[in-house]
Parts: sequence; structure tokens; C-alpha cells
Amino acid sequence: MAGAKKSLQTLATLAVDHLMNEDISFYRLMKEQDRVDEELEELISEFKDTFKGVKTTLMNFLSKYSRPDVPLDADFFDTFNTLVGILAERIAFEEENLYSKLSAS
Repeated sequence: MAGAKKSLQTLATLAVDHLMNEDISFYRLMKEQDRVDEELEELISEFKDTFKGVKTTLMNFLSKYSRPDVPLDADFFDTFNTLVGILAERIAFEEENLYSKLSAS
């Protein structure tokens, strides 16, 4: 279980870094008016707005289960599987909509 806890701590660090960098990138992009049309602005806003709850859930999950005193119980596995599914959908949305639109501009 110590290995799993260490992996969860590493994942927490990587998730925080990734989410922070993503927020900064979106902020900078929104300031570049020549690259952002109305459609792209709406996509970015939709992505950010609908992802807020997932971010909070993810960070709470990682914070809770990376602690050494919290067991990796059935709730852990249920929540983990749910989060993986949600994140896979979000990544697909990001790649199919945001990145394709960004690469075209």
C-alpha cells in the first residue's frame, strides 16, 4: 500500500501542476484577441466552467487518499474509476474541440 500512496502523492503533484499550467495557458490565450474568435472563447469558457467541479473532486480525492492513514477501500476504487472515466471524456473533448481549433488558428 505504501507504493500506491506514493503514486497518489506523485499524481497529486502532477495534477496540480497540469491544472495550474492549463489555467495559465487559457488565461494567456484569452488575452490574445487575434487568436481567439467567439467560438473558441465559448469552447474555453465551457471547458473551464464544466470542469470546475471535476477539478475540485479530483483534488479532494487525491488529498484524501494520498494520506497514509486513509485506507484504499471500496469508495476509493469507485471514485477512482468514476474520475478516470470523467477525465477521459474531458481529455477527448479538449483534444477534439480546443486543440483542433487552436491548431487551425
